[in-house]
Amino acid sequence: MIFRSRYSIGKVSKVSKKSVGARFQSKKRKFDKVKSIFKKVALISISLGGIGAIVLSIVIYNIAKTLPDVEAISTYIPAETTKIYSEDGIVLAELHKEENRVLIPIERISPVLTKTIVAIEDNRFYKHNGLDFFGIARAFVRNFKEKRFVEGGSTLTQQLARNLFLTRKRNLSRKLAEAILAIQIERRYTKTEILQMYLNQVYWGHNAYGIESASRLYFGKSAEEINLAESALLVSILTGPELYSPIRNFSGAKRRQLIVLKSMVREKLISSNEANEAYLEEIEIIKRKKLRYKAPYFTAFIIKQLIEMYGEEVTYTSGMKIYTTLDYSLQEKAEEVVQKYIEYGEKSHWIRSLKEKVPSLNYSQASLLALDPRYGYIKTMVGGKDFLDNQFNRTTQAKRQPGSAFKPFIYLTALEKGFSPGSIVEDAPVTFNTIEGPYAPHNYTQKYKGPMSIRKALERSVNIIAIKLNYLIGPEHCVRVAQSLGIKSPLKPILSLPLGANEVTMMELTSAYGSIATLGKHTEPTGIVRIEDRDGTPLYEHKPQVTKVYNENLLATLVEMMKGVVKYGTGKLANLPRPVAGKTGTTSDYRDAWFVGFVPQLVCATWVGNDDNSETVKVTGGWVPALMWKEFMTMATQKMPAQDFPRQKGLISVKVDWLTGKLATQFSPKEYVYLEKFWAGKEPKEYDTADEGFWDNANKKDNNTDESLLQFFDG
Repeated sequence: MIFRSRYSIGKVSKVSKKSVGARFQSKKRKFDKVKSIFKKVALISISLGGIGAIVLSIVIYNIAKTLPDVEAISTYIPAETTKIYSEDGIVLAELHKEENRVLIPIERISPVLTKTIVAIEDNRFYKHNGLDFFGIARAFVRNFKEKRFVEGGSTLTQQLARNLFLTRKRNLSRKLAEAILAIQIERRYTKTEILQMYLNQVYWGHNAYGIESASRLYFGKSAEEINLAESALLVSILTGPELYSPIRNFSGAKRRQLIVLKSMVREKLISSNEANEAYLEEIEIIKRKKLRYKAPYFTAFIIKQLIEMYGEEVTYTSGMKIYTTLDYSLQEKAEEVVQKYIEYGEKSHWIRSLKEKVPSLNYSQASLLALDPRYGYIKTMVGGKDFLDNQFNRTTQAKRQPGSAFKPFIYLTALEKGFSPGSIVEDAPVTFNTIEGPYAPHNYTQKYKGPMSIRKALERSVNIIAIKLNYLIGPEHCVRVAQSLGIKSPLKPILSLPLGANEVTMMELTSAYGSIATLGKHTEPTGIVRIEDRDGTPLYEHKPQVTKVYNENLLATLVEMMKGVVKYGTGKLANLPRPVAGKTGTTSDYRDAWFVGFVPQLVCATWVGNDDNSETVKVTGGWVPALMWKEFMTMATQKMPAQDFPRQKGLISVKVDWLTGKLATQFSPKEYVYLEKFWAGKEPKEYDTADEGFWDNANKKDNNTDESLLQFFDG
């Protein structure tokens, strides 16, 4: 028995002495307790792991069920840029919506670039099977240390899977889907195929998808031509294509380029010297064009046709190749000429008829259109001063009065109705009674020359004679002839028809003149020769439909008369050292000024005026438009052989006295004697012998009478 005093209650002894057995039992109890806890934890962990694995398997299974079949990549057709080419091989436009992409095989990609992108984006690309666990772990550690996202662990294959099939939203299901697809892609495709797909798919900024589009966007060259410096710069911007774009942020792109080059040195892909040389190499980033297209009026005209043929979606995403009729070397000259003569109109000029100097000619727009009349091919099209400022195409959309440029259709109808080039009609004031009231036309010069041949009347663009012819042969017949040659706009059969009272487009007027140039062989204007799909398979091929629309000999006769317009008449400023035919056109109050002319291989129309139809300052078709036409055609015909037009048949030449309309005699005044052509059988066959005495008496009269006669004949 142990006795304890009341003072010792609650005190703990300083030294605890236990037996060996007691200590062993205590440790055993503690060990068993820990062991029990460990078993419970292990059991719970295994249970949770099993449950997690089951859940993960279910999740993966459900995700996998919704994923596309990677076999679809074989038939997948990504949006690709449609290209429009000129006849001489210039790319006029690259059409795309969001994705500007040009697909190319890996053989056409610079080996330097493929080596660079593998080194930087996935240096274990050739060692993994879609997932790089080492890369994932490395990225995790680095991101943990930096306490922010600085490196991703995605392989090129994962990036390809994401770009092709998934969104960029960051969550677990997306990452799992990406991993599943990457493994499937690796099983189905070779590394080379995967790399090729990746390089054609990846985004490089400014709507450029794929390496070819990026290379052309930034450097203006193909992907097979880029060097180490350019490759490093391109690869460096992949982490932030818009942020590090060398167009917007060249210094930022250069800093990124240096990081890439240093990484390549660490990977022992290049030497330090090569890296230094590449970094110091001057890289020229091409300037972004203000205009999306070359030859913008023509290109917009072609795009409109493509949309009508295939729809907007196909036009912008199918990767078609459009081969057009445009000659870009001529187009550049045409654009230069239009710009030059718009500036010409902005300068001050001495106007003889006004007897004063004006600050400008008061026109703000000009256009030029050239066609090959044999096939209807549009060779040049300049629809106005500035496409960026105004997309309205004055060659196809503007309806304007052609003025006297319409007269050839009147004279052709007159030839059809039996008139000869030498037929005499009097140029004198005349008034017609019409339903609307009296109609009294006048000449541009307000002067009248008396009797003259219709050949000379066309050369001088005499309004009175053209209107008289229209009246005699019937306006409805003139309308029929004009429409048969290619005029499509509605034409009213009115007396003022020869003055261009009806409105037409430059395209239809030029096309109709093309029918004259080919002596009645009409072909509808076209700008497209051939269309191919992205693989080069033909989709469309234009076959010119040549239609015989008019009598060849009558047109050959008209062309001979129109040659005189350029040689001797109102179109002299357009004359070239080769056979040329044409006609000037000036509307009332000088609102429109035209020149339309042609050689056998090319017909061209020029126009100046104002969109609001306001007046110019005395600008005629024989002035500014004729100068424009000559400057353009001088260049356009340099490589064309000088050809004459076929000769007309059935005409005979005789000397005629215009005053009498009969054969000239020795007494006929020389200023009224001309060698004129008539249809065989319709030529004058008698001399006006009665005039001998008249002229004898006239010569005996005083000077005043003589002077009055001359004034009468000269107008």
